[in-house]
Amino acid sequence: MQLIFQHDLAFITATLTYSDSSIEIPNVLVDTGAASTVIDADLAATAGIYVRPDDRLRRLRGVGGHEHVFIRRVDRFAIGMHGIDQFDLEIGEMDYGFEIGGILGMDFLVASCAVIDFGKRSIEFAR
Repeated sequence: MQLIFQHDLAFITATLTYSDSSIEIPNVLVDTGAASTVIDADLAATAGIYVRPDDRLRRLRGVGGHEHVFIRRVDRFAIGMHGIDQFDLEIGEMDYGFEIGGILGMDFLVASCAVIDFGKRSIEFAR
């Protein structure tokens, strides 16, 4: 699957399935420096995902500062045909100064046995 390069960064499109609703999430940053996968709260809301009183909350820290997210287990999170069922996503506001639908972190990349080839500008999955 081809990576899309914007702002000198690698992006991909993901699909999120939750409670019989599937949405496409464009502009997902492929980030080997991120431990977890985070999706923009506005996009998650289109799939019916909203913060609930019993959601686990977490504070993320990164180069750009910190942000608060809630964690939700989704039915499936996929890149193309390769996905993980019952996957925990972090949902939060993603205001980084450019359009970003999410961050594909190491939790997904490792679990799906991703192989990133920057020479070919591609990402493949062993699972």
